[in-house]
Amino acid sequence: MIRVQIPATTANLGPGFDTLGMALQLYNIIEMEEIEQGLRIEVEGEGWQHIPLNASNLVVKVADLVFKRVHYRPKGLKLRLINNVPVSSGLGSSATAIVGGLVAANVLSGNKLSEKDLLVMATSLEGHPDNVAPALLGGLVIAAVVDGDVKYVKVNPPAGMRCVVATPEFPLSTKMAREVLPQQVSMSDAVFNISRTALLVSSLLQGDLNLMSAAMDDRLHQPYRCSLIPGMKKVFAAAKLAGAKGVALSGAGPTLIAFTAGNEEHIAQVMKDTFQENGIKCQVLIVDPTPEGANYIQYEQGQEAVKGIGFRG
Repeated sequence: MIRVQIPATTANLGPGFDTLGMALQLYNIIEMEEIEQGLRIEVEGEGWQHIPLNASNLVVKVADLVFKRVHYRPKGLKLRLINNVPVSSGLGSSATAIVGGLVAANVLSGNKLSEKDLLVMATSLEGHPDNVAPALLGGLVIAAVVDGDVKYVKVNPPAGMRCVVATPEFPLSTKMAREVLPQQVSMSDAVFNISRTALLVSSLLQGDLNLMSAAMDDRLHQPYRCSLIPGMKKVFAAAKLAGAKGVALSGAGPTLIAFTAGNEEHIAQVMKDTFQENGIKCQVLIVDPTPEGANYIQYEQGQEAVKGIGFRG
């Protein structure tokens, strides 16, 4: 049996639309085992009542892609999904399913695909690398798709940085969040985001969190998506006044994430209270970034062997 732990992710980090992502210490777990016949799926935790228990399950579909690519045909498959990442929340729940399914199937079929192979497959399935890259690799990842390949740089998150994650109690599909975006933007808005993204990456590499507030400003997606999240602008402002170094919409939302270097409990309470003042209930977590991506444990004949990621190539 293969047990894979995959971190949640926060993508974009403000201006880095479809380019920046960071892994968080909040995890989904996928257990995969070959059985004599059939397909058995068990789900517990977040979104359990909405996740299909048949071949349309996302983990099953991506695992099947691996099996076909490496010419491996399992007799049957048993899955157990343990979900701690809220679904349709902007914390990369679909990325955990994609990455976890790919990793588990790869290990089960003999670990024939490299880390890069799986990254390219995951990016193709997700459509962009900002969530799947940190889910697979961990850390803070800057990534771009170039001629079908994924070019990336992974760095460790700044020491001492923590994250306050405020997730409203309503889902927001990525499809809906993308539909509100314009097809074209002005040159001035493009330059605005390029400059902020460059400043943000530099500040994170140098560990200078004091630059984050200005560096996380954005004109490409957050101004258009705020209409989908009541109180978003007020939560941003309140978190900054409470001491957050920077605040952003996490992925496509509706989760808002504040980056801190202290005073996390107060910032969390302020974000929760401000959402409530705008008629929105939310769950608030304080989590740390993590340099570690997907990892697995393989159990063989009652023996446990910790394998890490362990890709070939």
